[in-house]
Amino acid sequence: MAKVLVLYKTPTDPAAFDKYYAAIHIPLAKQIPGLKRYDVSTGVVRTPAGPSGVHLAAELNFDSLDALAAGMASPQGQAAAADLPNFATGGVDLYLYDSKEV
Repeated sequence: MAKVLVLYKTPTDPAAFDKYYAAIHIPLAKQIPGLKRYDVSTGVVRTPAGPSGVHLAAELNFDSLDALAAGMASPQGQAAAADLPNFATGGVDLYLYDSKEV
């Protein structure tokens, strides 16, 4: 399973971020070809030591790194990526990786 981990840092207006993310970005990202699962964090994102500075974490799952790359290169993937500046005012980090169950 290939994954994209998206860490959205605390935005300038968390309520506006949440509204836009739910109404606009999630439906846009769910159109990415090959997307198998889309999970988002609920509540505060913490570290073992306390607050993290991350407002929301999202994990998008694909069958393989090739499927992930194709999905992100598609018009739908490019539209989702182009949408990030519209709401991710605190910054965003994306991590792409392959995984296996152990």
